[in-house]
Amino acid sequence: MSIVKVAAVQMRSGTSPERNAADFEKLVREAASKGAQYVQTPEMTGALVRGKDELKAILKPEAEDLIARKGAELAKQLGIYLHVGSTAIARDDGKVANRGFIFAPSGEKIASYDKIHMFDVDLDNGESWRESATYEPGTCASVVDLPFARLGMAVCYDIRFPQLFRAQAMDGAQILTAPAAFTRQTGEAHWHVLQRARAIENGAWVITAAQGGKHEDGRETYGHSLIIDPWGRVVAEADHDEPGVVVAEIDPAASAEARKKIPNLKNARPFEVANFGA
Repeated sequence: MSIVKVAAVQMRSGTSPERNAADFEKLVREAASKGAQYVQTPEMTGALVRGKDELKAILKPEAEDLIARKGAELAKQLGIYLHVGSTAIARDDGKVANRGFIFAPSGEKIASYDKIHMFDVDLDNGESWRESATYEPGTCASVVDLPFARLGMAVCYDIRFPQLFRAQAMDGAQILTAPAAFTRQTGEAHWHVLQRARAIENGAWVITAAQGGKHEDGRETYGHSLIIDPWGRVVAEADHDEPGVVVAEIDPAASAEARKKIPNLKNARPFEVANFGA
């Protein structure tokens, strides 16, 4: 397979997993109806809940999670590769994972990823987040072979850590992903340049489905779901923060072409840092 149609689903998840699951299903079905063979949803597809107690009340282990079960069902019903960007999962050890999944057209889960980098920041105007107070960070990068390409999984804040995407590219990933719930403040400042930079420096496609708009828990997210080619060009964008679907035809072979023109993955060299001064 050369050309493949992919989709990024933009959502505005609230605090109810049941309502979010209904929105999730509607938008995934819309993407599949447009011919998408790979469909990606945003970070925290299942619920955006700021309070720890509120989150604890709706948490389920993976086997019982509504979005994970619905994702498997939809992938099988629609005959697609469905990438659930992430949802909150109760781990066996009592901790919470920010976990993404990929389901095959058979309904089988073929890959998962726990977000590695925790969004612990203090922004302007008093906006502050401490993701590590709720979630246990992952420790392993995930790369999966799909029939049309090798794909690397990441989530949101991971996009600011280029070493993760470089490791995936060095492992052969032609498509990089970072499904997100980017804040409006950071999105307006850095969203496009970060996504395009990861594509350019790795000669890879970047697909990022996003949350967008004002959410029930009070946060605002940026939207602007993107599909970017290995030369850093935006080929599809939800140029707004409303729920919806963006679709594009991509050629995974374009990754090899970009890496041939600028072989920086091959040209990388080890080095040390020399410190000068008092």
